Amino acid sequence: MKTKTKFFGETEIDENQIISFMEGIPGFPEQKQYIILRDEDSDFIFLQSTEEQNLCFITLPPAAIVGDYSFDLSQETVKKLELKNPEDAMILSILNIPEDFKKMTANLRAPIVINIKNNKGIQELLSDENYNMKHQVFGRDA
Repeated sequence: MKTKTKFFGETEIDENQIISFMEGIPGFPEQKQYIILRDEDSDFIFLQSTEEQNLCFITLPPAAIVGDYSFDLSQETVKKLELKNPEDAMILSILNIPEDFKKMTANLRAPIVINIKNNKGIQELLSDENYNMKHQVFGRDA
């Protein structure tokens, strides 16, 4: 199947790799299907809507930003995603990349959680106040 993407032009995708967000992603409830795309020249992971060409979230694993990142998933999320093992969960943080790249922030408070076994995803809002929605990716001296 071919899909048009924001950053990679028209791309061939495997329909078995489509991730379903049953509830959409907050702010984008109508778009429920996404695909993960990678650029071999960067560490960024692109979460591209298969339904809207211009909707693509640039993400990173939160552990790449904060080495000791950890949290407990709500039982509701575990049930919705049908997660059986923690290692089946891919965790991503959505990035906000302003014109001044050095001011990039990551949303560590609301990670994207994907069950890699069944390709179901959700954005989990954490109650953990140790993480915020605009965590500076680069140190202030960057």
